[in-house]
Amino acid sequence: MLYQIYETQRSLIEPFSDLAQMTAKLFANPMLPLGQTPLSQRLAAGFDLVHRLGKDYEKPEFGIRTVDVGDVHLAIHERVEVSKPFCDLLRFKRFSDDPETLTRLKGQPVVLLVAPLSGHYATLLRETVRTLLKDHKVYITDWKNARLVPMAEGDFHLDDYVNYVQEFIRYLQDRYGNCHVMSVCQPTVPVLAAISLMASRGEKTPLSMTMMGGPIDARKSPTSVNNLALHRSIEWFENNVIYRVPSNFPAAGRRVYPGFLQHAGFIAMNPDRHANSHYDYFNHLIVGDSDSADAHRQFYDEYNAVLDMDANYYLETIKTVFQEFNLVNGTWEIRNPQGVKELVRPQDIKDTGLLTIEGELDDISGCGQTRAAHDLCTGIVSDEQRHYEVKGAGHYGIFSGSRWRKQVYPVVKKFILDHQPGAQRPAAAAAVVAAPSTEELAPVATAAVEVEAAESGRANAPVSAAASATVQARVQVPAPRKRNTKRR
Repeated sequence: MLYQIYETQRSLIEPFSDLAQMTAKLFANPMLPLGQTPLSQRLAAGFDLVHRLGKDYEKPEFGIRTVDVGDVHLAIHERVEVSKPFCDLLRFKRFSDDPETLTRLKGQPVVLLVAPLSGHYATLLRETVRTLLKDHKVYITDWKNARLVPMAEGDFHLDDYVNYVQEFIRYLQDRYGNCHVMSVCQPTVPVLAAISLMASRGEKTPLSMTMMGGPIDARKSPTSVNNLALHRSIEWFENNVIYRVPSNFPAAGRRVYPGFLQHAGFIAMNPDRHANSHYDYFNHLIVGDSDSADAHRQFYDEYNAVLDMDANYYLETIKTVFQEFNLVNGTWEIRNPQGVKELVRPQDIKDTGLLTIEGELDDISGCGQTRAAHDLCTGIVSDEQRHYEVKGAGHYGIFSGSRWRKQVYPVVKKFILDHQPGAQRPAAAAAVVAAPSTEELAPVATAAVEVEAAESGRANAPVSAAASATVQARVQVPAPRKRNTKRR
């Protein structure tokens, strides 16, 4: 019933939002009489803000048309490679008319970027994709809005997520021989499960897996998100946040966690920051600061676009990852497409490099949660494992903004190259990680790297000017440990 009430309210507000937009344009046009009144700028700014607060935000596009690689301009074509009921596998194909550039592109590593299914669209990783395209062939999981998937396609479970990831990995292996996998936030858990199952069956596993800011072990450094999931029963979530899709959508009757409720939760985490951001936007419009106003629009066009998640997937994620900790307890069983349950055993992974990345100030996945993957993947030799903690970075800062571009990406690029057969390793990339220091930070050896960087405004506030600072990041290598061959 709540979903239907929300849709009715949205339909009633939409005409007023459109009217506010039109009125804002009238007052903002200096060629019209209304634009020459004393308060025209304030009125235009006010009506523009009303429009943005009341409008419906649709799924954004990636909008990556070109990428510059050195002095070469590459055209980008986005296309669907594999289409599943709840997800598309997108490819960003690069084009160039320079023969030397084409030869270089053909030999570059293939990366499967697994985007989170946790409220926002895959376009949240737009900057991650844009940066990766300079040196890699990039594919990304583009999860669909559950309210647009007809009931005839069936339900979507956490097991299905894991099976989708395995299918996409096999697709790239069949096409290129092998690939590298990157997962950001929520998908670190199902991605680790997917690769673990492949290893347990004796299948070829990816060359490397990079896990960024994810809740591998949500018991470590619990955040407000973790505490909410832990202190509420699964019945509470089912009774309070699960609703059926209204009849005016293709998935009418499907049980979902609605996007508008997720968005309300996002806003409730930092209401003052969002209020200040909108007030700043109003002032930017008044003084004619179009750059700052455009930055605000760009951020909130992405931030306010949310999707519905299938109730089965959402509730199973809460229970498996945040309440029962099945992955770290060794009790997680996943049903494969043939209907057979298989135990997830990360210790069976042996031939895949592991890089974990965390932000020091991450308030969504606390410090130590992602690094816990090293304790599970005991079959991977220590030389093939790396952990990287980005000092001063929040959650978004590890995959977007200047810290991602200047600090994190060089480490990711080098790690992938180190695990790419036959890859040429530029000296600049090899110099990113210095020799281990003698500083004792048991149980890891460390290498200090000082980088001039500025944190993306998204990490700690929606739209705030990034302050440049010299920060110290640590590249950490888990210390050698005895191989644990016992079943967890």
